[in-house]
Amino acid sequence: MSAGSRGPGRRSGRRPGSPDTRAGILAAARKLFAERGYASASVRAIALAAEVDPSLVHHYFGTKDDLFLAALQLPVDPRVLLAPAVAEGADGAGERMLRVFLSVWDDPELQLPLLGLARSMAEPDGQVLLREGFLKVVIGPIGVALGIDDPGRRMPLVASQVLGLILVRYLLRVEPLASMPADDVVAIFAPTVQRYLTGELPS
Repeated sequence: MSAGSRGPGRRSGRRPGSPDTRAGILAAARKLFAERGYASASVRAIALAAEVDPSLVHHYFGTKDDLFLAALQLPVDPRVLLAPAVAEGADGAGERMLRVFLSVWDDPELQLPLLGLARSMAEPDGQVLLREGFLKVVIGPIGVALGIDDPGRRMPLVASQVLGLILVRYLLRVEPLASMPADDVVAIFAPTVQRYLTGELPS
């Protein structure tokens, strides 16, 4: 046997793709995103923690943004759902985005996994995932795509309104908001969201 050959049963390097590889990558990604934040958790570091080649991370998940959303275990991709509302531009975007948001959260099949995700965000790891990842991967790019001025300032304000709505309507189920028809919720909240997007803000 030559020096470069390997005996039966011996492996070198990282493990190839297998039924458990995807789950291992997701577990490593969620851990590192929570510990280091989105920006500092590189695909290479995630691959190393999962003991796979970085190419497998891209094979299973595509971009780092896609991997982050997969690690959150969202039942839907918010970027896809919001794309038509964003494509119409900044005028009226507050109402369109809220209607998409409510259509997802009011769907009985989607609400249970979303509630589980929302509750997990109360934990320290979940807070990092929300602050360092979700706001940058989903919320921030919406502002850029809409072409609004100062999206870095405006989009966190939009997020505060949406997250507050999730807390009161779906987690705490505070009345009358919990049972309010979606059209009424939009009528109440959309002007505020639109002001955050395009209205005048204190200097």
